[in-house]
Amino acid sequence: MYTTFGEFFSAKRKALGKTLREFCRENGFDAGNLSRLERGLQTPPQGKEKRLQYASALGIKEGSDDWLEFCDLATISAGKIPTGIVSDKELMAEVPILFRSIRKGGVEKERIQELLEALKKELR
Repeated sequence: MYTTFGEFFSAKRKALGKTLREFCRENGFDAGNLSRLERGLQTPPQGKEKRLQYASALGIKEGSDDWLEFCDLATISAGKIPTGIVSDKELMAEVPILFRSIRKGGVEKERIQELLEALKKELR
Protein backbone atom coordinates (compact mmCIF):
# COMPACT_ATOMS: atom_id res chain seq x y z
CA MET A 1 0.00 0.00 0.00
CA TYR A 2 1.25 3.43 -0.92
CA THR A 3 0.44 6.69 0.82
CA THR A 4 0.49 8.97 -2.21
CA PHE A 5 -0.36 8.78 -5.87
CA GLY A 6 3.18 9.91 -6.73
CA GLU A 7 4.78 7.09 -4.72
CA PHE A 8 2.49 4.56 -6.38
CA PHE A 9 3.17 5.92 -9.88
CA SER A 10 6.93 6.04 -9.33
CA ALA A 11 7.05 2.49 -7.93
CA LYS A 12 5.06 1.10 -10.87
CA ARG A 13 7.27 2.91 -13.39
CA LYS A 14 10.45 1.68 -11.70
CA ALA A 15 9.04 -1.86 -11.59
CA LEU A 16 8.99 -1.65 -15.40
CA GLY A 17 12.71 -0.87 -15.26
CA LYS A 18 12.21 2.57 -16.81
CA THR A 19 13.78 5.87 -15.90
CA LEU A 20 11.44 8.81 -15.88
CA ARG A 21 12.80 10.10 -19.19
CA GLU A 22 12.62 6.68 -20.88
CA PHE A 23 9.06 6.15 -19.70
CA CYS A 24 7.98 9.57 -20.93
CA ARG A 25 9.74 9.27 -24.28
CA GLU A 26 8.19 5.84 -24.95
CA ASN A 27 4.69 6.97 -23.99
CA GLY A 28 4.62 10.57 -25.21
CA PHE A 29 4.39 12.14 -21.73
CA ASP A 30 6.05 15.34 -20.55
CA ALA A 31 8.93 14.45 -18.19
CA GLY A 32 8.59 17.69 -16.22
CA ASN A 33 4.91 17.09 -15.54
CA LEU A 34 5.47 13.47 -14.51
CA SER A 35 8.37 14.44 -12.28
CA ARG A 36 6.13 16.95 -10.46
CA LEU A 37 3.36 14.34 -10.31
CA GLU A 38 5.64 11.73 -8.75
CA ARG A 39 6.97 14.24 -6.22
CA GLY A 40 3.48 15.35 -5.23
CA LEU A 41 3.86 18.84 -6.65
CA GLN A 42 1.14 18.37 -9.24
CA THR A 43 -2.39 17.11 -8.67
CA PRO A 44 -2.99 13.67 -10.20
CA PRO A 45 -5.36 13.50 -13.16
CA GLN A 46 -9.03 13.49 -12.22
CA GLY A 47 -10.39 12.59 -15.65
CA LYS A 48 -10.79 8.94 -16.60
CA GLU A 49 -9.21 9.37 -20.04
CA LYS A 50 -5.87 10.63 -18.69
CA ARG A 51 -5.92 8.06 -15.89
CA LEU A 52 -6.41 5.33 -18.49
CA GLN A 53 -3.46 6.65 -20.52
CA TYR A 54 -1.17 6.60 -17.49
CA ALA A 55 -2.49 3.26 -16.24
CA SER A 56 -2.03 1.64 -19.64
CA ALA A 57 1.56 2.87 -19.82
CA LEU A 58 2.17 1.44 -16.34
CA GLY A 59 0.59 -1.90 -17.26
CA ILE A 60 -2.39 -1.39 -14.95
CA LYS A 61 -5.62 -2.94 -16.18
CA GLU A 62 -8.92 -1.15 -15.61
CA GLY A 63 -10.91 -2.85 -12.84
CA SER A 64 -7.87 -4.54 -11.25
CA ASP A 65 -6.85 -3.98 -7.62
CA ASP A 66 -4.00 -1.78 -8.87
CA TRP A 67 -6.52 0.23 -10.90
CA LEU A 68 -8.67 0.81 -7.83
CA GLU A 69 -5.67 1.86 -5.74
CA PHE A 70 -4.43 4.08 -8.60
CA CYS A 71 -7.81 5.85 -8.84
CA ASP A 72 -8.34 6.08 -5.08
CA LEU A 73 -4.92 7.64 -4.54
CA ALA A 74 -5.49 10.10 -7.40
CA THR A 75 -8.84 11.15 -5.93
CA ILE A 76 -7.57 11.39 -2.36
CA SER A 77 -4.52 13.40 -3.50
CA ALA A 78 -6.95 15.98 -4.87
CA GLY A 79 -8.61 16.21 -1.45
CA LYS A 80 -11.72 14.29 -2.48
CA ILE A 81 -13.44 11.11 -1.31
CA PRO A 82 -13.57 8.32 -3.91
CA THR A 83 -16.91 8.03 -5.74
CA GLY A 84 -17.56 4.46 -4.64
CA ILE A 85 -17.56 5.63 -1.04
CA VAL A 86 -19.51 8.83 -1.61
CA SER A 87 -22.26 6.93 -3.41
CA ASP A 88 -22.78 4.63 -0.39
CA LYS A 89 -25.26 6.69 1.67
CA GLU A 90 -25.11 4.43 4.74
CA LEU A 91 -21.33 4.53 4.83
CA MET A 92 -21.23 8.29 4.27
CA ALA A 93 -23.57 8.76 7.24
CA GLU A 94 -20.89 7.12 9.43
CA VAL A 95 -17.82 8.86 8.00
CA PRO A 96 -18.24 12.10 10.02
CA ILE A 97 -18.13 10.08 13.25
CA LEU A 98 -14.81 8.60 12.18
CA PHE A 99 -13.43 12.01 11.24
CA ARG A 100 -14.54 13.59 14.54
CA SER A 101 -13.11 10.72 16.56
CA ILE A 102 -9.76 10.98 14.86
CA ARG A 103 -9.70 14.78 15.05
CA LYS A 104 -10.56 14.90 18.76
CA GLY A 105 -8.17 12.13 19.65
CA GLY A 106 -11.08 9.88 20.58
CA VAL A 107 -9.40 7.00 18.84
CA GLU A 108 -5.81 6.25 19.82
CA LYS A 109 -3.34 6.16 16.96
CA GLU A 110 -2.45 2.59 17.95
CA ARG A 111 -6.07 1.50 17.50
CA ILE A 112 -6.27 3.21 14.11
CA GLN A 113 -3.06 1.44 13.08
CA GLU A 114 -4.52 -1.89 14.26
CA LEU A 115 -7.65 -1.26 12.20
CA LEU A 116 -5.60 -0.40 9.13
CA GLU A 117 -3.47 -3.53 9.54
CA ALA A 118 -6.62 -5.67 9.85
CA LEU A 119 -8.04 -4.08 6.70
CA LYS A 120 -4.80 -4.71 4.79
CA LYS A 121 -4.94 -8.39 5.78
CA GLU A 122 -8.53 -8.59 4.52
CA LEU A 123 -7.47 -7.17 1.15
CA ARG A 124 -4.68 -9.71 0.64
